Amino acid sequence: MSQFKSDFLRTLDERGFIHQISDPEGLDALCAKGPITGYIGFDATATSLHVGSLIQIMMLHWLQQTGNRAVTLMGGGTSMIGDPSFKDEARRLLSTEDIAQNISGIRKIFAKYLSYEDGARPAVMANNADWLMDLGYVEFLRDVGRHFSVNRMLSFDSVKLRLDREQSLSFLEFNYMILQAYDFVELNRRYDCVLQMGGSDQWGNIVNGIELGHRMLDKQFYALTSPLLTTASGQKMGKTVGGAIWLNEDMLSAYEFWQYWRNTEDADVERFLKLYTVLPMDEIARLTELAGSEINEVKKILATEVTALVHGRATAEEAAETARATFEQGAIDLSLPTSTVPQGELNAGIGVLAAFVTAGLAASNGEARRHVKAGALKVNDATVEDDRGTLTEADLLPEGVIKLSVGKKRHALLKPQG
Repeated sequence: MSQFKSDFLRTLDERGFIHQISDPEGLDALCAKGPITGYIGFDATATSLHVGSLIQIMMLHWLQQTGNRAVTLMGGGTSMIGDPSFKDEARRLLSTEDIAQNISGIRKIFAKYLSYEDGARPAVMANNADWLMDLGYVEFLRDVGRHFSVNRMLSFDSVKLRLDREQSLSFLEFNYMILQAYDFVELNRRYDCVLQMGGSDQWGNIVNGIELGHRMLDKQFYALTSPLLTTASGQKMGKTVGGAIWLNEDMLSAYEFWQYWRNTEDADVERFLKLYTVLPMDEIARLTELAGSEINEVKKILATEVTALVHGRATAEEAAETARATFEQGAIDLSLPTSTVPQGELNAGIGVLAAFVTAGLAASNGEARRHVKAGALKVNDATVEDDRGTLTEADLLPEGVIKLSVGKKRHALLKPQG
């Protein structure tokens, strides 16, 4: 049984979202008394978020679902600087045009999990460029900067890690934690926001905001962080050998997204059902009791439920059917990820290694060659034995495509164009 009385914290606790809370009793009492407003900040460093951000999005989802107001704060201003937290080096600086384009892409994801228009307390999309870009530097130093101790800032793990490694930490980045703390104050002024959430690596930055709110506004703010998740084998969530698992379909197909969750390790299934789906807890308990061969059926349910939230129920079920047809029937499903190759190149013959690179199934010819030596590459379900072989028009199946496979679970189609 959860120790919390409020629906919000009880839900987060039961589902495994809570790592630290600055004042558990105080926040629980406040949430139990009435609706609160909380936020999470997202920097706009790419046109899509990836799976690593899903735990934060789900926290905002449950905040709204339990009757509170959720604020998604886009770092239109802070994205121009970059968060130094646990990074080995400074971020590439982005232009205002880059940031605006990235925010436009990310906005689509939030709308799948949060309601910005309907309900008693619709979510709010805020952008810290609205207040950071117009700040006067001298006034900011006087009114905000004076509340920060450099000695204490140097003690934070996010900064110490860089300094211990003797890696450069620019003054530009060092200001990031001050700006993030000020965001908390500004969101309180505008929306009465009292809670900031984030990953556990953000604890120091969030605590800065709590202290700044107390000093500038004489108000009580709260912090809540989630654990930084890795898979059971220690791999960081959202990253694979094939690259990041993006949430926007124009960067990763719904089928590939579904397949990522279908390949969840056995030890992670129950935890991922709690964190990444909205299935009721009693249903999750029933599913996790299934053992043996049935665990694969549960993984399919996990994959379909997560994909339905991101891409819609119909698209998720289509991805599940594509997988079933491909793996269980050996059929050629034309909804598999498809890459094109110029007709002229195919007529002349394209190297088999280059074909797998073109299809996104290998990062380089060297990686594809290693798969050949391991017997893992297949063309039209036939094992590739010669890494110097070529694919031509003669390899096209009746459907007009060439099926490429790495192992049993990764498939793509190659299609001539022009």
